[in-house]
Amino acid sequence: MSETRSDARSDTTDIAPVGSESIGSEPAPPEPVGTPARRGVLAHPAFAMLGIVLASLNMRAALAGVSPLMSEIGGHFHLSAATSSLVTTIPLVFMGLGSIVAPRLARRFGTEAVLCGALLLLCGGILLRVAPPVVALFAGCALVGTAIALLNVLMPGLVKRDFPDRAASMTALYSTTLILGATGSAALSVPLENALGGWRGSLASWALLAAVAALVWLPQAVLTRRGAARPDAPAARPDAPAAGPAATNGDGPRLTRSPLAWQVTLMMGTQSLIAYVCIAWMPTIFTDHGMSKGGAGLVYAFYTLVQMAGSFFVPLLAGRMRDQRVPVVAVVALMAAGVTGLLIAPVAGAWVWATLMGVAQGGLLGLALTFMVLRTRDAHTASRLSGMAQTWGYLLASVGPFAIGWVYGATDSWTLPVSLLLVACAALLFLGLGAGRDRKI
Repeated sequence: MSETRSDARSDTTDIAPVGSESIGSEPAPPEPVGTPARRGVLAHPAFAMLGIVLASLNMRAALAGVSPLMSEIGGHFHLSAATSSLVTTIPLVFMGLGSIVAPRLARRFGTEAVLCGALLLLCGGILLRVAPPVVALFAGCALVGTAIALLNVLMPGLVKRDFPDRAASMTALYSTTLILGATGSAALSVPLENALGGWRGSLASWALLAAVAALVWLPQAVLTRRGAARPDAPAARPDAPAAGPAATNGDGPRLTRSPLAWQVTLMMGTQSLIAYVCIAWMPTIFTDHGMSKGGAGLVYAFYTLVQMAGSFFVPLLAGRMRDQRVPVVAVVALMAAGVTGLLIAPVAGAWVWATLMGVAQGGLLGLALTFMVLRTRDAHTASRLSGMAQTWGYLLASVGPFAIGWVYGATDSWTLPVSLLLVACAALLFLGLGAGRDRKI
């Protein structure tokens, strides 16, 4: 396996703006099964676009809506800070594990059927989270993470298949809608809690959004399955690359032996770690320093919203450069500045720190996903690298919320936990300077 310098400017025509990690990251999946022609009246672009938009709205809403309510959930069940963080940690673990099985499910049942099933699973997981026993809370989190993993892996390929001539613009719509779903969920969590009589009503309300999206996808899933049963129906591609660890050692370079592949993977995981620490604890940091719960929810929602700026412009800039180390330094510096402000004056400069950290978070995610394209020689290797980075990246990120919660519980202060984010920034700088070099796997 060799890593060599690129001889020409990388082709970046297929790089589209990407969405927030509080979302979530969405690498290239295997080609979806089926063909858009089988839908008949459902083949109208507006109907397909509606399904994509509704699915995208659900891909982070169920996670982002938890953060402003973390204190109430922990208080209700008498959970420690570390145990409360499992509400965020468990979905991340299953988002990593679920990405392994998503391609296989799509090849077996069809992309539309799996997407519809994922939305139904998401709806069930959201409702299970609010059932009385605490074990139901954590079991529901596992179902939510698994459902989001299926959506993560399959949605981008569906966009590319159904809108081949407008893949970039549709990806922009899909990723922007994903961020808007997270922003709306964070901003509305506290008002919904007040209107519906508690945190359970607020969390359960997002099951309605998932149910509506599932109803839109249901007829498409049924038609796809009926079409697949016909003798003349197109078969699933047996050679479609699968995402996940099992794909890292297939045809082509051995990614697990490539330092560059691990730099990209660990950069993806470290920026996701920071993102999900913010999802889990940013509003709590503000409220513990005297900010109202509603105000903390709004600042967090703003942090999520401004990620669109970084996720849009940073990849466009990076794609026009041979060497991406300069944008790496810039976005890591923005993140470090925001974290330092959060450490020194969390409430007084809350909106400033949210802006710096939000733009940086979007830019870091954009760079991580862009490196999967720029650091590989072909689409097959890029897909395998995406699977490796998504699976191991989410598993790494799952450590963050729990570890920060444990440190806070042990010290009864946010000073050391927030300081640890600066250590993560240093790691990001090291990994990004390696991944940003003009090399290919």
